Amino acid sequence: MAVELTVDGEPIVVENDRADLLTVLREQCGITSVKDGCAPQGQCGCCTVLIDGQARVACVTPVRRIAGRSVTTVDGLESTERAQWAEAFASSGASQCGFCTPGIICRLSALRASGIEPDNRTKLDNALAAHLCRCTGWQTIREAWVAFGDSDLPSLTDAAAQRAAIEGGTPQAVGAAVALGRGGFSADTCPADALVAVPGSDGDWVAAPTLAEARVTSGKVQGRRTTAEASAPIPLPDGSWDLTLQTTWVEPAALETETVWCPPGGEPSSLLENGGAFGAKIDLQDELGQVARRLADAHDAPIRLVLSREDSVRMGTKRPPLAAGLRADGTGVVHVARTDGVAAAIASMAPALDVVEVDVPGPRTSTSLRGAGWLEAAVLIGALTGTDRIEAPNGGVASAVVVDGVIRVQVDAGEALDETVLRSYCIGAAHMGHSLVTSEQLHVGEDGTIGDLTVRSFGIVRSADMPHVEVEIVASDQPAVNGSDAVFAAVALATWRAAGLPPQWPIGQ
Repeated sequence: MAVELTVDGEPIVVENDRADLLTVLREQCGITSVKDGCAPQGQCGCCTVLIDGQARVACVTPVRRIAGRSVTTVDGLESTERAQWAEAFASSGASQCGFCTPGIICRLSALRASGIEPDNRTKLDNALAAHLCRCTGWQTIREAWVAFGDSDLPSLTDAAAQRAAIEGGTPQAVGAAVALGRGGFSADTCPADALVAVPGSDGDWVAAPTLAEARVTSGKVQGRRTTAEASAPIPLPDGSWDLTLQTTWVEPAALETETVWCPPGGEPSSLLENGGAFGAKIDLQDELGQVARRLADAHDAPIRLVLSREDSVRMGTKRPPLAAGLRADGTGVVHVARTDGVAAAIASMAPALDVVEVDVPGPRTSTSLRGAGWLEAAVLIGALTGTDRIEAPNGGVASAVVVDGVIRVQVDAGEALDETVLRSYCIGAAHMGHSLVTSEQLHVGEDGTIGDLTVRSFGIVRSADMPHVEVEIVASDQPAVNGSDAVFAAVALATWRAAGLPPQWPIGQ
């Protein structure tokens, strides 16, 4: 049955009343500001739009339920309001990759229209509970909420993109347009006539004219969250230790799931079009690019490879779990999941530790992920020696302490270039460090099967649970280097120390 509705002020007709609103907006209307981060889980908030002024998640909203109603995306907000949100987010550093922010802006627009005062933190946190953000650490988003409508907001410098590239590890657009979802993600730049391919249940790829058809043809069942408790997969080394640590599996959980497209006879697009997910996508680039090229040539048509959230969790690499025992003099043993480069990463921070790589059933691991191996080693040595200062392998230096529930960070990243961007990345890194130690975990069974396949099962700290972060940027005339990686490690150390150095991560909120 056909369904009529209004989208951003324009009437449209949807021929299939079983279609979900996200598919209609992206595939039929070509509105790419509405993002797919977990569809059809309805848990990340990236596809949030307004339906008759109320914020709703589009991926779990069948169009038959909103027949005759009005849908507003971030593109359809009144132009002055849209510009004010974009400027508030840019000036606060509240958007890095920009994948989650269009949905968040829609949510905040509805919240402000309801008459909520800007200083109502509780209402704001309740609204943000419907969203996930991996880049910003929430604080700058809360600051953008307060800054909305300010006519005297600071502007980003000409060097903002340079600082973003240094911190993110890949070229990245910055500015007001990014907050509105216009960062140029691979899924948004694909030709409209491309076939869509998804991993099939038999391990091969299934191609079809639309994403919905490809997913039905693949025969896969929607992933779930296990009720089993996650645990540390590697036992502690035998010995008498003054300090021990066991870590579990952790999902990088980039909000933008992997998408690659390729024309026949051409080159595949990059997974890193506007943000590298702090190393989480690097290891899949060549693999997915080769598949896209092969399918495009076989079908003689452009192909768009799309990973669902479950596909991303199953195929993506993880940081290697480990179990370590240290003596007071800094010597000891680390057992770590066998991973190329992990022994060298650990030795770069703790050369007196013996590293033993062990085989652990589970997903692939990689040292491409932010801080993998060296962070845990640096935190162990820092906890043992009493320092709060971390010097990362890429040159940045940071220290962090937790005082009265506030995380206080000092960072030396060479020439700041743009303090708004640098501060944003440091606050985001502080969120990652705090979240890694307190709550993030991924259940992996003894046979290596991943049990947690939904966004909400990864343990990412919510806005309401994230401590305030104060960032002091050390003035320097030295060449600019990455500073947020050092902050990531320093905050992990400070969080662990403030909790009393319990022997397993996550420690719980």
